[in-house]
Amino acid sequence: MNQTPKPLIIIAEDDKDLAMLIATQLEVAGMLSQICHEASHVERFLKNNFANLILLDVHLPDDTGFNLMSDLRNSGNTTPVIFLTGENDEVKKVKALEMGGDDYITKPFGFPELIARINAVLRRAETTNDGNITQNASITDKPFEFCGAEVNPQRLEVTFPDGATESIGRKELGIFAYLADHPNAVLTRKNLIHSVWGIHADVRSRSLDQYIVKIRELYKRHDLTLDSFRTVHGVGYIYDVKVPE
Repeated sequence: MNQTPKPLIIIAEDDKDLAMLIATQLEVAGMLSQICHEASHVERFLKNNFANLILLDVHLPDDTGFNLMSDLRNSGNTTPVIFLTGENDEVKKVKALEMGGDDYITKPFGFPELIARINAVLRRAETTNDGNITQNASITDKPFEFCGAEVNPQRLEVTFPDGATESIGRKELGIFAYLADHPNAVLTRKNLIHSVWGIHADVRSRSLDQYIVKIRELYKRHDLTLDSFRTVHGVGYIYDVKVPE
């Protein structure tokens, strides 16, 4: 018996008849679907659920597909996106792909082609994250600076100004990477947990706190402070980085 879970596809489409038709075709192709007629519905769904792909209409009643994708990426959500549109507009197509959209399909389209394109994006998504050791960090990432030390994802190491190098675990790397990618903004505990542990992680767990303590102790051993990495009580954390004048 095949135990491979069926992929879940979000259909973000304000045309209710078309959305139902797409959902029916996805079911025939062995996929699950979640219909969302508004951008806000997509965001609410993804806060508590995992999806393999979004079929995203460029025009939704409460926002554009471009704005929705931008908001999702800024929140750390990397769900693959195939844009759907009734406009054969080359400028919008280029914009969608430059934003990181995985494909761009103009209506009307044939359902065999749609299913084939969905499967192609899903296959790419399966291999894209082969180097990931947490939801957000990969061993192919380049070294980066964090609070006066150099973090090297390729070696899972941190090198300090005193010349010492220490090994770190994958969760510590994920925390370093997420904070470094989101400086000067308050991050909720949920942001950090879902980005490092995955969308299905238990946000009530105290694992994050334990890893934060390990990171603080690591820096303390090498006489470095984490003054720029602060707790925002009742909310989460902030990594303050001075912007060069």
